[in-house]
Parts: sequence; structure tokens; C-alpha cells
Amino acid sequence: MISQQDLVAMCKNGDPYAYTKLYEHNAKYVYNAICRYVEHTGEAEDIMQEAFVDAYHAIAKLTNADSFRPWIKRIAINKAINWLRKKRLELTELEPETTVIVDEIVDEEEFEYNMNRISQAIEELPLAYRTIFQLYAVENIPQVEIAQMLGMSNSTVRVQYFRAKAKVLEMLKEGHYER
Repeated sequence: MISQQDLVAMCKNGDPYAYTKLYEHNAKYVYNAICRYVEHTGEAEDIMQEAFVDAYHAIAKLTNADSFRPWIKRIAINKAINWLRKKRLELTELEPETTVIVDEIVDEEEFEYNMNRISQAIEELPLAYRTIFQLYAVENIPQVEIAQMLGMSNSTVRVQYFRAKAKVLEMLKEGHYER
């Protein structure tokens, strides 16, 4: 099996076989990342294809072959966010302004965590909360960068992240999820 680094080098030399292999090795990973933001299967597939086409055209700019996977994932996430913007989905305040206590201590030990319950809780979040939560908590994108991506203020992103986190914790505490 050819390494991802070798495949990237081969792509830089114009080898279409190498690009096909890179696609095959990374498509599911990229598609799953997109689906965290775009629920429509056809749209997610289109975004994935566009991300790989953009990556193919810009692969010469990739300086570290080891970073192909995070690089293509980031391209795809940016495309998914742009798709959300084009659909004019409102990614602003979802609830009347309330005071958010950022320093609130939550006893997370009392919850029985498992990935299925957490995933279900995240999926039930409203779109704006889910998007910000995924970008920050899952993708590890800084809140300042999320604000720029979504065209929001830093404080709106921060507040919506804390609200999303609180909602996830509340849903987990209520324990309405099966194992």
C-alpha cells in the first residue's frame, strides 16, 4: 500500500491514479465531517466533491504531505459553512437574550457518558448551536475564527457555544437516550 505522503507527492506530479487513491482513503472521513453541518445527503456529497476538486487544484501549495487529511477536512468544513450561508440559514441568536453564567461549575461526574448519548444530544441542538458546538468542541477551531467564518461577533459565538454546551449537558442529565 502506498503511503499518503507518497500519494500527495505523486499528485503534485500530476498522477491521476494517486489522486483517486487519496480520494478513496479520505472520502468517508471528509463526508462524515460535512454531515455534522449539512444534513441533506445530496448536498453533503456535492460539497465533498467540490472540496476534493479544490484540493486537487491547490495540492501544489500543500507543504506537509502528512497534513493532507486535516487540510482537506478544513476545506470541506469551510465549504459546508459557505453552503449554510448561501441557504441563508440564520446563525444568530435563537433565544431572547439572557444572562449566561460562564464560570458556572457543572458536576459532570454525575453523568454517565457514552458516545451514542452525546451524539444524539448534539444532533438535537438547533442548527446554530450545533454548528458552533461542532466547530469548537469537535473541530477545535478557535472561537475567534468561528466568528469570522460565520460572520458573527466573538461574544455571540461564545454565548451560543456555552448555551449549546449547557443544553447538551441538560439533555444528558435528563437521560432520555438509549444505549
